[in-house]
Order: sequence, then structure tokens, then C-alpha cells
Amino acid sequence: MASLQQQQGSGGGNTNRVVAVVQTPPAAAGNKEFDQEDQFQQEPGWKNFLKHVGPGFLVSLAYLDPGNLETDLQAGANHGYELLWVILIGLVFALIIQSLAANLGVSTGRHLAEHCKAEYPIFVKLCLWILAELAVIAADIPEVIGTAFALNILFKIPVWVGVLCTGCSTLLLLGLQKYGVRKLELLIAILVFIMAACFFGELSYVKPPAKEVMKGMFVPKLRGQGATGDAIALLGALVMPHNLFLHSALVLSRKIPNSVRGINDTCRYFLIESGFALFVAFLINVAVISVSGTVCLADDLSSENEDSCRDLTLNSASFLLKNVLGKSSSTVYAIALLASGQSSTITGTYAGQFIMQGFLELKMRKWTRNLMTRCIAITPSLVVSIIGGSSGAGRLIIIASMILSFELPFALIPLLKFSTSSTKMGPHKNSIYIIVFSWILGLGIIGINIYYLSTAFVGWLIDNDLPKVGNVFIGILVFPLMAIYVISVIYLMFRKDRVVTFIDPTKSDPIAMENGHQGGVEMQNAPYREDLADIPLPN
Repeated sequence: MASLQQQQGSGGGNTNRVVAVVQTPPAAAGNKEFDQEDQFQQEPGWKNFLKHVGPGFLVSLAYLDPGNLETDLQAGANHGYELLWVILIGLVFALIIQSLAANLGVSTGRHLAEHCKAEYPIFVKLCLWILAELAVIAADIPEVIGTAFALNILFKIPVWVGVLCTGCSTLLLLGLQKYGVRKLELLIAILVFIMAACFFGELSYVKPPAKEVMKGMFVPKLRGQGATGDAIALLGALVMPHNLFLHSALVLSRKIPNSVRGINDTCRYFLIESGFALFVAFLINVAVISVSGTVCLADDLSSENEDSCRDLTLNSASFLLKNVLGKSSSTVYAIALLASGQSSTITGTYAGQFIMQGFLELKMRKWTRNLMTRCIAITPSLVVSIIGGSSGAGRLIIIASMILSFELPFALIPLLKFSTSSTKMGPHKNSIYIIVFSWILGLGIIGINIYYLSTAFVGWLIDNDLPKVGNVFIGILVFPLMAIYVISVIYLMFRKDRVVTFIDPTKSDPIAMENGHQGGVEMQNAPYREDLADIPLPN
């Protein structure tokens, strides 16, 4: 007889999570109560792994978007190989926090936005929702500008016209989805990896000095004008706040055995998948920086290319590939850039949907959500491209990446706190080593952001040409906002979690807990999220 049983948390209070159980008399249960768990354990490991492939690769598309390419190109052109260490640390940190986000979803049956809604007071969660939506919009700005640059290269239309055309790309994307989203994603992935192959080919041609590349990867330096700003932009383009909400929700599209062993195996599979996907993204980012640095810092650089390197943008970077592709370099580069922007649109659309559903319990059709986000992102892109042209649009990508970096604490701190809490994760909470390492890196990024924000603003106040009255007025407006930022981060760090969401499958028999059953009660799969079942990932 089927029934619903509400579980008791480790703190003794009832939780909001409900687990489906089937009550079976012990005599009649026989070996059937082990069938589902045995099937998961007896299948070859590679088959179980392939069932979990999908979320990590979809999330990794965000690490190859136009924002990453722009910041990589400028970092290489301005600083050579000296900022490669930022890519290494950023992607190691990305792997850790993406795995924490996946573990949170797998272990609790809720994604990060739903945990925030359950945990925080209404004003705090409303602010977190607004910041998360702004992060999605900031992530969409590079996609808008990257697509506009691609159209400019292919059809010679003005950048601002290309920005307007990006609104139609949503409709194009939806039109292609009728042939199957998996086929669309495969096509986009092929085109993005065409760009990767081009940069790897150019890398083999220009042959950057291996010693300098390794030194840049493992010896941290922040020398030269704008190095700190470029480093923060690189981190902002790599570690995106909306990706944490996205990954914790994507893993819920899988059916997971409701046992400690099944959950641990699932977390391990998602970690392996994310590690492989992010390693590929790491190689591509390193190749882009190395090619940009080698070509732009060469002694025999032509005057034309020297001018391009001085103000390198996505719109002018195709010359970096001429050694490999010759006259066709601009066309192939533009097609891959177009694919990069559109592939990132998929991740932004899903992240926005999960954020809205988790915080507000609202659901929108994907095309409505996509069109709304794109229209909001078009506005600043259109204004800047009309006033500042290609160079202004390129600088807007850097600004958007820095905004993402400043917004990171408001998704990262809740994730770190939830994933280290026994009231949320139970026996699946992080080890002390992961806790310490994650907090050190997280606090390091937050500290760099606050330092750069304060020093850059004070330096601008000192050096600008505004009258003193104007500087005083701006200071009165901005310094309280900076104080609110710091106070908000401190509040999230030191606020004690109050909501218990961990299910304890059994408190009386640890062996039964390990095997996913208790006496005559057979535990079925962890709650399957039908509201997330339409995610276009393989079953």
C-alpha cells in the first residue's frame, strides 16, 4: 500500500520534503526491496556515469561564452602570460563550487534558489532574487555584443544594428529547437570546438615559450596598469553566480537512489563529468590567452596588428588566426563567435527560469523568459554601441564581467553555508578540507573585489576633472552603497541557518540507511522533480 511519509530532520523538527515509500510486509518483500538499489550497483560504472552526463557540459558552455573570449583576449594582449594563474585558480575554484552546487541538489532534492527562499527572511530573499536576475542579465550582455560582432564581421552591418538583430536570435533558437534540443546543442558544441581547434592550431604555429606559459600559470603576478581590473574581469567571466543556481537544478533531472551509497555515487559521477568539462574549458581559455599574448607581444608585429592589439576586442580578434586560416579566418571566427553567444543563451535561459521558479514559485515559458532577458540586456548594449561603437561595446563586456564578480558573494556564500550544514546535507556535508579550502578561495575573491572597488573609486575621485562639489556629491552617494555591500556580505556569512531540510531515512538502523530501506519499508528513488523533467538532457 502506497503512502506518503513526512520525514523528521536531524534537529527533530518536521521538514517540508516528502518521500514516497511503499509499505511491504517483511515476509512478502523478499529480494524485491533490493532490486532497484541492486540494479544501480550492478550496472557497469561507465553506464551509470553516462546516465549522469549532461548537466556539467551544459554548465561548462558558460565558460566559453563571448565574455570569456573578450577577457582572455585582452588579458593576453595587455599582460602576456602573467594572468594565466587567474584562469587556473578560477577554474579549480569553479570545479569545487560547481560540484558543491551539484551535491546540494542531489543530497537535498532542492536547488539553491529554493533553499534561499526557505531559509532567508522575505526582504533578504527578495534582494537575493533581484541580484540573481541582474547576474543573468549581466551574463547576457556579452552574448548580445558577441552576436552583434559576429554579424558585423559576416555581413558588415553596424554593431548597433547587430545588437537589435540579437532579439531575433531568440526566435531563431526556438525555431531550431523543434528539430531536437540535443541536436542543436551538438551543433553549437561542434562550432565552438571549431574555434577551439583554430586557437590550438594557431598555438602550435606561434609556439609560445613553454617556460613563460608555465611561469604565468603558477607564479601569481599583478604588474602593469589595469592588471587588477583585468584579473577581476577574468574571474567574473569564469565564476558566474547564475551558474551555481543552474547546476544545482540541472542535477535534479536525474533519478537518484535514495540511499547514502546511491547519493555518494551520483555526486562522484557529477564531479567527474564537471571535471572533464571544465578541463576542456581550461585548455581553451589558456590557448586563447597564449595566442593573444604571443602575437601581440611579438617583436616583428606589423603596425596594423599593433593598433589592433592596443584595443583588442571580439570584433578585431580574427587577425590572430590568419596564420592558420588565411583569408577565411574572419568568416570561421565569426561563425564560431556566433555559436558561442547562442550556446550561452541556453544556459542563461535555464538559469533565469530556475531562479524565478525557486525564489518566487513562478514559471514562464522558455521563449518568454529568453525574450524578456534578452530585451533587458539589449538596452545598455544598444546605447553603448551607438555612442562608443565597437570599442565601447567591448569595454561593456569587461564591465559586465566585473559586475558578475561583484555579485558572486550573494550566490556563493549561501551555497558554502548550505553545503557545509548538517541540517541541510546530513552525512553528505563537505569534509573539513573542502570547507576550509572553499572558504579561503571564496573570501579571497570577495576581499579582492572589495579592495578593487574601493581603490578604483577613490582613484577615480582623485584624478577626475569634476568640480569638488560634484566629487563630494558622488562620494556621499557611493560610499554608503559600498558600506551596504560589505555589511550584506558580512550578514550572509555570519547569519545562522535556521531551517532544517535534511531527511534522515532512518535513525535506528545505519545499515538500513546505507542500503536505502528500513525493515519492511522500501525506500524508492529520491523525490523526482517533475517540474524539472522537461530539461532537454538525455535520460
